[in-house]
Amino acid sequence: MTPLFFQDVRLLDPASGLDAVGGLLVEAGRIADLGAHLDAAPDGAAVIDGAGLCLAPGLIDMRVRLGEPGEEHKETFETLSAAAGRGGVAVVIGLPNTDPPIDDASVVEFVARRAREVKGVKIYVYAAASRGFDGKRLTEIGLLKRAGALAFTDGDHAIADAQMMRRVLSYASGFDALIIQHAEEPALTAGAVATEGEIATRLGLPAGPAAAEAILLERDMRLVELTGARYHAAHLSTGAAVEELASAKRKGLDVSADTAPAYFALNETEILGYRTFAKLTPPLRAESDRRAVVRALRDGVIDIIASDHWGQDQEAKRLPFVQAEPGIVGLETMLPLALELYHKGEIDLLDLLAKMTCNPARLLDLPSGVLTVGAPADLVLFDLDRPTLIDVARFASKSKNSPFDGRPVQGVVMATLVDGRFVYDGRDG
Repeated sequence: MTPLFFQDVRLLDPASGLDAVGGLLVEAGRIADLGAHLDAAPDGAAVIDGAGLCLAPGLIDMRVRLGEPGEEHKETFETLSAAAGRGGVAVVIGLPNTDPPIDDASVVEFVARRAREVKGVKIYVYAAASRGFDGKRLTEIGLLKRAGALAFTDGDHAIADAQMMRRVLSYASGFDALIIQHAEEPALTAGAVATEGEIATRLGLPAGPAAAEAILLERDMRLVELTGARYHAAHLSTGAAVEELASAKRKGLDVSADTAPAYFALNETEILGYRTFAKLTPPLRAESDRRAVVRALRDGVIDIIASDHWGQDQEAKRLPFVQAEPGIVGLETMLPLALELYHKGEIDLLDLLAKMTCNPARLLDLPSGVLTVGAPADLVLFDLDRPTLIDVARFASKSKNSPFDGRPVQGVVMATLVDGRFVYDGRDG
């Protein structure tokens, strides 16, 4: 493999705090050298003139619905990898909500084999915490972890039974396994498609209280304290849940959380007109909750930004609001939507990038997410200030369900590399 030299780039490494103009050398798929001292390419290296573009670790998206196996009409490994590349995402971690579900080592191995065949971005998976997501029967956490599962979750199904959750946490702690929870009390949200309040009432939609998120999270924090397990709350969306998480962190519990761009970039007014492309789980919240999520990201209470990518075909979305499937695609919009927080002065650039690089890497024990000598050359080259409009017609994802179509943003991915290979190169586009 020919050495690759990035010249005159703004090097951004949240893990080390590096923010400097310089160069970066890639050899044999790994970072060989980097820094302000590199201003000339070594002999024989292919040169990429960055002209001041930003070069950062390739993004790690820790919450993605794969589509394959079982729903290839919504997403395949090929389209998923292409979408990730266009979004600057070098590493994807897939939820176990496939068909069949990822509750057996053979399905973990299937995903790993398919990812190798596609030769695109790196694709890892979580395994289910309960068999078939039934919330009653534990999966073989030890065997699944050895097979390559990075963590354990029932995806968009909450583990609702307290005794079952205690068993899951206790069993997982014996293997130092991370449990990821969709924190929403299902007894309060069964059949709900919106957040209780004026808008849901005006639209006549079945709704659940925003408090359902904090109620389940508070219970889980007690169980984490009881078991000493590692716990991660997925796609937090309310101020009350943020407060519960902050309290648990102050106690020293081993807990973390992510949120998705929809919960800091949109509020519940997006569902006016019965816009099914804005139907999510958990649903969009009040403006006060959106602001609370932004503050939690700024203050470090929420550690990670994940896309919560969930492709749906037109037949699944173009239905009455109650019947339509939830979810939006997000791989190609995660970075520009996150950069809105930087451009608005809400959060420092390195802190923001940390939530999509080194923070998920540390949580999931991955070697990516850093710019250091010897690390995999998983990289994203992007123009921090270039304005553009989100255009779903240009998405590489097989599904186009996004409420952000036409939204003006600043920040364009120019190239994405995985182990020194271009998986996306849009420098001429």
